[in-house]
Formats: sequence, C-alpha cells, structure tokens
Amino acid sequence: MLKFSFLHLMEYRLISVDDKRSRNLFHDVMRMIYKNDKNFVCPPDDMIEGIFTPSKNIFFSHGEATRWILLDESGNIAGRVAAFINNKKAYTFQVPTGGMGFFECVNDYKAAEKLFEVCRSWLMERGMQAMDGPINFGENDNFWGLLVDGFIPQSFGMNYNPPYYQDFFEKYGFTLYFEQVTNLLDLKKPFPERFWRIADWVRQKPEYSFRHFSYNDSEKFVSDFVEIYNDAWQFHENFTPSEPEAIRRVLADLKSFMIPEFIWFAYHEGEPIAFEVMLPDINQMLRHFNGKINIWGKLKVGILGKKRIFTRARITIMGVKPHYQKSGIESALFWHMDSVMKKNPQYTEVELSWVGDFNPKMRMLHEAVGGTFSKRHLTYRKYFVQAPETGRSTIIPVNTREKIIGKE
Repeated sequence: MLKFSFLHLMEYRLISVDDKRSRNLFHDVMRMIYKNDKNFVCPPDDMIEGIFTPSKNIFFSHGEATRWILLDESGNIAGRVAAFINNKKAYTFQVPTGGMGFFECVNDYKAAEKLFEVCRSWLMERGMQAMDGPINFGENDNFWGLLVDGFIPQSFGMNYNPPYYQDFFEKYGFTLYFEQVTNLLDLKKPFPERFWRIADWVRQKPEYSFRHFSYNDSEKFVSDFVEIYNDAWQFHENFTPSEPEAIRRVLADLKSFMIPEFIWFAYHEGEPIAFEVMLPDINQMLRHFNGKINIWGKLKVGILGKKRIFTRARITIMGVKPHYQKSGIESALFWHMDSVMKKNPQYTEVELSWVGDFNPKMRMLHEAVGGTFSKRHLTYRKYFVQAPETGRSTIIPVNTREKIIGKE
C-alpha cells in the first residue's frame, strides 16, 4: 500500500509582515519549528524585530527589506523568510546581488520553494540578478550562513537550523559562495609554546601598547575601530567602509552584557593597528526565555547573571592593519585575552567564529592558537541569470602586507 506525506499535498499561501499580528507570527515560526529541539536557543524577538525597524537598523539608510509568513491551508504557520537589498554592496558584485534570510520552514520542499520564489521575484523587480542566503540585513557577525556541520547548541548570533534545509537550498539551485568555519579554543589547555613565545616577545616591545575598551572613551575606540577595520578589510571582496554611527548602535545594543575587558586594541606608537572583540555567549542565559524577555524576564536575567552562568565566550571579529600583519601582533592580543580569562575562571572555552574559506590567513591563526573544529556554515548564491565563470567568493591575498609596503 502506498503511503503519502500529508505535507506534500498541502497548499500554502504567503502573507506580508505588516502589522502587529503578523510580526508576532513571524517570531512564532521559530518556536514552532524548534519546539522539540534541545540544541536550539531562540534569539530575543525584540532583537530580530530591530533588524526590520528602520529607526534601529542603519542599513535602511542605504537599503530596503521586506518579509513574509507562509501559512498552510488550515491557516497554521508553516514558514517565514525575508528579502533585502544593501545598495552599498549589491552593485559591487559581478551582477547586482540582493539577499534573503531568516528562513524557517516545515519539512516540505513545496513550502520552501514558495518562500524562495517570493524572495527571487521581489529582488528581480528591483533589478537584482542574484541573491545570497541565508544572510542578515546587517553585518555578517550575526545570523549569517546555513549550518551544515556541527548541530550543537550555537553561540549567540550564530545561525542554527535543521539539517534538511541544506537539501532545500541546493534543490532550488543555490550554489556554494563561501564556506564558514568556527573553531573552539579550550581554555583548560595551554596555548602552543611557540605561539606564547611570540606573544611575550611582541607585547614587551616599547613601541607597542594595548588597551581594553572603556565606555568613558567610547568615541575614541569607535574611531580607532573604524580606522583599523577600513584598512584591514580593504582587500576583501566587495569591501564597503565601516560607519561610526553603525558601531555606536552596536555598542548601545551590547552594553547590557558586554564586558569591556573582553575587547582589546593594539597601538604602534599611538597609531591604532589591531583589535579583537570578544563577548560572553549570552545564549547560555537566553535559552531560559524562548525569545520573550518581558519585565519579569529582565529580572530573571539579573538573577541568572549573578549566578555567573557564562562559561563560554565568542570572538566575533579580529582585525589587523595589513602593514602590521606577520608582526605577531595577533599573538599579543590573544595574550591579553588569556590574561583576562584567567581572572574569570568560570570561562572554559572561547569560540573563534567564523572564518570564511576566502580568508586563509585567519584560518591559519586559529590553528596556531590551538583551535579545533566546531561547526561549519555555508553561504549560498542563487543566480537569476547565467552564472559567471567565477561564481565563488574570491580569496583574500596572503601578501596584503607586502602590497601595502610596496605602495609606501
């Protein structure tokens, strides 16, 4: 006797997210998809909503975004998705490229196809010839890429999804644009001796100095961050400069749980040359709230925080000006990070996330400090036109320091 899946006989319809009810349903989709998944930690509804609020997301000043919910024929939520265009990035690729993300879907390709199609149509209407996904309408340190290896509890800001999503993306015609690997640093194990010798040698040089972040000098650190970032990332494909206002907004969002001593800057004779940003993994706390933090939830946050429940931190970004790469400055930054962690012995591991396959230098650094593989995400691209011969993200040259010195 033949057996048929009821889902495959289902008819689906899309509705736009444009009022309070539909916004609430957009967030409820995650709780429906992952209700029996113990590895999943629901991000705060308010945080996700902020991404789609023009007054809170600076990307709306040079872009646009929209989103949809998918309902089955009984009116039950079956999926969700968002599409967006960052005009500062879209036209720097070989073809104009938009984005899609915040994809969630029941295990039925017919439903997934409907969600992909509405994104493609919306983007094509606005002149796009390709879409990347799943990505964020914002910086790539949060909600970026599809998890394909390492289905474990994710750290804050890292995408988590069921394994069957990969089949959906590839069946629709998405192809790999770049791979992202996250490594884990076990703080109970010593750093490799050679790495430590380099760090000790560099940090004692009088021309170098190191400072951790302070809100009292936040404007200086914002300026230093932007200067370093815009120099360090200049060789990345489709580079667009960082904006001070965007950094100020991030700092405001992070203030409630950020630890200033976890963020370090390096200077050469007063010139800002490198930084490292590390944050506590607040998913260890958020797992108790299922995405909803009301006034009682905030009280609970305070109680949990006093219990020192955080045992893991995440390095979200590092940057070194090309002129100072290969100088060992990265080792010295890790030395200061390790010194701080020794004062906070409840932390037992640091996640080094995430590094694309287009950045071989940073991958080598993760290996040098003793990082071990933790998980893998993929960023896909779907072309609406003939795909270029080079359909992958370009590799950052290893000799960027030599290029800079050559110019000087």
